[in-house]
Amino acid sequence: MSDPSVAPVTVKFPHRSRRGILLGLSLPQLVLVSAALALLLVTVVFTGLLGAVALAPLWAAVAALVTIRRHGRSLIDWAPIVIRYASRRRTGHKLWLARPVTRPRQDGILHLPGTAASLKVVTPGDSANGAAAVHDPHHQTLTAVARVTSRAFALLDPATQNANVNSWGRALAGIARTGHVATVQVLERTVPDSGDTLSRHWAQHGRPEVPVAGEIYSELVASAGPAAAPHETYLAISLDLKAAKRLISQAGGGLPGAFTVMQQTTSSIAQAARNASLMVTGWLSAREIAAVIRTAYDPKALAALQQWSDTGRAEADPSAAGPVVQVEEYDRLATDTARHATYWVENWPRVETGAGFLHGLMFTAGVRRSLSLIYVPQALEAALRDVQRRKAAIIADANERARRGQVDSEEDSVEYADVKQRERQLIAGHSDVALTGLVTVTAETDALLDAACAQIETAAVTAGVDLRRLNYQQPDAFTLGALPLARTAL
Repeated sequence: MSDPSVAPVTVKFPHRSRRGILLGLSLPQLVLVSAALALLLVTVVFTGLLGAVALAPLWAAVAALVTIRRHGRSLIDWAPIVIRYASRRRTGHKLWLARPVTRPRQDGILHLPGTAASLKVVTPGDSANGAAAVHDPHHQTLTAVARVTSRAFALLDPATQNANVNSWGRALAGIARTGHVATVQVLERTVPDSGDTLSRHWAQHGRPEVPVAGEIYSELVASAGPAAAPHETYLAISLDLKAAKRLISQAGGGLPGAFTVMQQTTSSIAQAARNASLMVTGWLSAREIAAVIRTAYDPKALAALQQWSDTGRAEADPSAAGPVVQVEEYDRLATDTARHATYWVENWPRVETGAGFLHGLMFTAGVRRSLSLIYVPQALEAALRDVQRRKAAIIADANERARRGQVDSEEDSVEYADVKQRERQLIAGHSDVALTGLVTVTAETDALLDAACAQIETAAVTAGVDLRRLNYQQPDAFTLGALPLARTAL
């Protein structure tokens, strides 16, 4: 029985600042305006006012690029993104194909498209359970992935919900204070179920010979299995090899030393997760990591991967983890047997709301999707410097408006209150993390994808979050949002 006197825990997210570097201008806007002003000065000096008037179309174009906004960005802010997309289109990099090779492949390379091409899955020689990690040689990180289960949060009583939320907050704070964890990613996704696991369980433990009941259960297993859409949750922990250099050297150096530090980190994280009623059922092996990645690109491959596996869990060769074909469009991504569209959570709820506010988004009926929460721990000194910079920018903008005789902005007042609250929490000893949310919607055809995206967008409005489709950035967005690699660079 739940105690009616216990109020469910509520959450509120701070206002997301839209403030630029100077005078409300972003870096591309500031560069363009500075260049235009410099050109205007040179033109006036050498040709006079008539020369400046003759260049009126240029000044109008600059003003349009700076002031006209599209999907939350000015046109000049869109320019680098669109230019990179146009460059990929011109050079043929919108299409990626897995090419069979006759020479031996390097062991462990995942062969993924784009910026993830150099990722390698490695397994320590002394690993008792076969747990592996993904090594990124460019960003100098080592990422371990765990499979996580828990009780349904919505069915818990308020006291248990409060305890779980507070415990998870303490777990994140502990991770942030280590100083050598680069990123924490929580990936929750739905996958099409072939029914193979259910059929195996029924074949091993069922009693089909029982009159009536046995026949009914056999029919249910045969019909309901392929229609199921189970939920999977993964926890990815990325170790910063540069920040942990001293600990790695003490543990023997190199990748073996890094694995030792990683095992110590994952053990403490698993214990913290258990305090939040999250059960870490196991750290994934190399073949299991490859299967998770493979089924993100090709959901229909899950049935075959489960069938070939002796354990019933999907396993794949790391060299076959990537897609066979990937085609980029400006607002979606086509891979093998699926179409994907990735959204960024632009704004979280800014009013008090229940901790389970994402429930409707996560359990949208008939939609296959992945939800990634990416936490990047912030150092205390860097967080305090950022607070001071934001406070100074808000005060400077308010003084400038007062000098011009303009009215006060309530948005600035709300933002300043949020920054002050953040500063008080940092001084009190709380840790700071940067949170990024990504939602990837998956369907078999473009028409089904459009319908699923419409459902997700409606569910997001109900949940109080604002989604922004990451146009012209879909390949990198998919890698961040749908794969448990704990990456942050978009």
